[in-house]
Amino acid sequence: MGDWTRDIDTGDYGASNRLWAGMQINPAVFFPTAILSLGVILYSIISPQGSADLFSGLRVAAVTHFDWLFMSAGNLILAFCIAIALSPLGKIRLGGVGATPDYSRLSWFSMLFGAGMGIGLVFYGVGEPVSHFMASMAGGSSAPLGGAAHNPEAARALAMAATIYDWSLHPWAIFALVGLALAVFAYDFNLPFSIRSTFYPLIGKAAWGRTGDAIEILAVLATIFGLATSLGLGAQQAMAGVSLLYGVPGTAGAIIGLILIMGGVTFLSVRGGIDRGIRILSELNLWVAFALLVFVLVTAGGLQLMRDIGANIIAYLRYLPALSAATGRADSGFFHDWTVYYWAWWVSWAPFVGMFMARISLGRTVREFMAGALLAPSLLGIIWLTIFGDASIAHIVSGDAAGLAKATLDQQLFVLLGQLPFAQITSFVAVCLIMIFFVTGWDSGTLVIDTMTAGGRTDTSLRQKVIWLLAVGGIGVVLLLSGGLGSLQAGAIATGLPLIAVLLLMMVATWRGLMTLNQRMRA
Repeated sequence: MGDWTRDIDTGDYGASNRLWAGMQINPAVFFPTAILSLGVILYSIISPQGSADLFSGLRVAAVTHFDWLFMSAGNLILAFCIAIALSPLGKIRLGGVGATPDYSRLSWFSMLFGAGMGIGLVFYGVGEPVSHFMASMAGGSSAPLGGAAHNPEAARALAMAATIYDWSLHPWAIFALVGLALAVFAYDFNLPFSIRSTFYPLIGKAAWGRTGDAIEILAVLATIFGLATSLGLGAQQAMAGVSLLYGVPGTAGAIIGLILIMGGVTFLSVRGGIDRGIRILSELNLWVAFALLVFVLVTAGGLQLMRDIGANIIAYLRYLPALSAATGRADSGFFHDWTVYYWAWWVSWAPFVGMFMARISLGRTVREFMAGALLAPSLLGIIWLTIFGDASIAHIVSGDAAGLAKATLDQQLFVLLGQLPFAQITSFVAVCLIMIFFVTGWDSGTLVIDTMTAGGRTDTSLRQKVIWLLAVGGIGVVLLLSGGLGSLQAGAIATGLPLIAVLLLMMVATWRGLMTLNQRMRA
């Protein structure tokens, strides 16, 4: 493989350690991303329709011409993660033989799940299974694999398999790849905590030059848009809950006010850091989510829902090859509007989630990391989707839907809770859950973006972090108000597309890094 490590300890990281106006930044990354972020915000304010049209066009072009690339990359990355975990390389400990974890397994997993996709599961946990079920009953290209027209049980199984496919192994493998790569090169090779470091085995010291800057800028922009999409979903759903609970109209002013309140809480969490901010909120969120999950399980047909978990896993595995197909799809509507969009979103979110995973995973073995970052959250996601999704479908099949199938995506969770006892209380708990996921996502994303624009440093000033807190929130607000959910989704897709090449090359670099560590262990 060649001795790619020979110059690795020179400490020459180019512009990564420059000090500018009292801020620890890499100017070649910080300023381009800051200027582009400000430009998106200003353009969306000045020309809302133009902004919406631009992002819509980008989404259509990316989905139409590169759907095969998104799908093929996702399949390849999942296969890579499974192979690494099962191979002898899985025994390697991140940080060396004597490294010990900084967090308990509960805290570690809580932060992994909260940063990964907690807010997305809450938003889509009811809406996606319901949407797929209704489309499957009708049949056609908008239904997963063409649907199972007029057969409720077959349609239910297909809807749940498609939903689980979108939220389980594939997306978590994308996150885990980036997390593993960053952890390996930061902890075991003492390189800066930045995306560019993972490319050192491939391009050497060019990682600290213009090539590395371009990789970092792309990763930061993808993170900003991927995170803004999640925050937009959270704000939209929280506003829907507040409107249903308290009759507050979901106006632009109300949404902005809600985001400002959550922004204030996020600032306090950022100020507290990982230990006094994200960790505490993540553990709280996990318990609140668990309580809501158990409540729905008990009140919406517990025994049947428990049986559905196993049945849905079997359905997922049965349909997995067809759902993973990159070409020759007859279900183009479902394929483009759901799966390809999700894959682009996961890719755009990968630098953020992966870097956060790496920062909290010192001392874990590669196999343990993959189990915690791939299998455990996938299983929890399946349980969540089954309980909320099947409970909703059961209401529709029984004829007691009360508008569930007709409600908008952001309202469907609250419509379901309205069918169950203590609706006011559980809806309030759901709003709180969304808000805490909102804060933990915004907080962890801010810390990650700040690290990437600071050349891998994690000890930057509070005011530097606040810049990115405002940038992410600003883009989320203006895109949500100017073009709605479609603009947010389009932004994630547009930035996720070029990042696919980065992730595919990252697989090669990570394999080289792990092979080098394995050789050192055997020497």
